[in-house]
Parts: sequence; structure tokens; C-alpha cells
Amino acid sequence: MATWHDLWVALALLLILEGIYPFISPESLRKALAAIHGLSDAQIRFAGLTSMLLGVVLLYIINR
Repeated sequence: MATWHDLWVALALLLILEGIYPFISPESLRKALAAIHGLSDAQIRFAGLTSMLLGVVLLYIINR
């Protein structure tokens, strides 16, 4: 059974993974953010929905 500790560990791992890209290549991050800035709201929402669905599927597979 998951605990609050597990949630905090997951959040810490998320922050570590999210920080790798800007740490290694800040210029690439700037270019990626500029490209994202040019996307429509619908495109950004679709990317977010796709990411969430992939996360749900991955959690299902892991916990099966």
C-alpha cells in the first residue's frame, strides 16, 4: 500500500528527472520552449492529455 513517503519519493524523482535537461543543455531547452510557445492551446492540451494517458497506462502495467 502506498504511503505519503512514496508520494514524496515520486515527487523528488520527478524533480530530479525534470532538472536533468536544463542542467545538461540550457540552450536546447530555450529552443524547445520557443517551439512550444508557437503551438496552439489545442496542441499543448493534446500533448498533456497524451502524457497523462501514457502515465496511466504505465502505472497499470507496473501494478498489474
